[in-house]
Amino acid sequence: MAERPYTLLSCGMSIDGYLDDAGDERLLLSNDADFDRVDAERAGCDAILVGAGTIRQDNPRLLVRSAARRAERVARGQAPDPVKVTVTGSCDLDPEASFFTTGEADKLVYCATSTVDDARKLLGEHATVIAGGDPVDVRVVAADLAGRGVRRLMVEGGGHMHTQFLTAGLADELQLVVAPFFVGDSRAPRFVHDGVFPWGPGNRARLAEVRQIGDVVLLRYALSERFGRE
Repeated sequence: MAERPYTLLSCGMSIDGYLDDAGDERLLLSNDADFDRVDAERAGCDAILVGAGTIRQDNPRLLVRSAARRAERVARGQAPDPVKVTVTGSCDLDPEASFFTTGEADKLVYCATSTVDDARKLLGEHATVIAGGDPVDVRVVAADLAGRGVRRLMVEGGGHMHTQFLTAGLADELQLVVAPFFVGDSRAPRFVHDGVFPWGPGNRARLAEVRQIGDVVLLRYALSERFGRE
């Protein structure tokens, strides 16, 4: 068993690096062809992880959309959808959110160790609550997921989760889609936050692929020696 899953970070952003705007409605940063590409990536993963802020802001279902891909997963002996995973410090989560109420796959919530009892009372039968440290350490999360049989993990955001996985050196691959417009609003969430990243001017990340998908572009970066082996 690997010490951690092969970890793929997936993100769409504006030209100026924003994940969304400051409005209430979700900003669509991609197109139908790229959404289908992401769906195929989801179908090939054992688990999908988002931060609690993404659940509160976007209310994602995190399901495989394609019926054919769902059937292929079942034929391989897997659940139709990957395991859903979230990370939270305070467990400020709505048990009626789509994350918990849609799909048959397991739902895992990693929370601060001090809040585990309260989280279990809140979420009840909706999810398995797991102590992740105080504060939650994504290294602990990754190791625990590997112990649960997760070999390939897809991290879909938000910015805090991307930052934590990148600065911890836990990312093997980054798939970054750039939308053809600017947001231009510092109140909006960004792709990453301040941190010390393994890749800088003295250690440049390797660009493995550039692909135009309609009016967006996919930049695929190899971030570890494990890239392409999973």
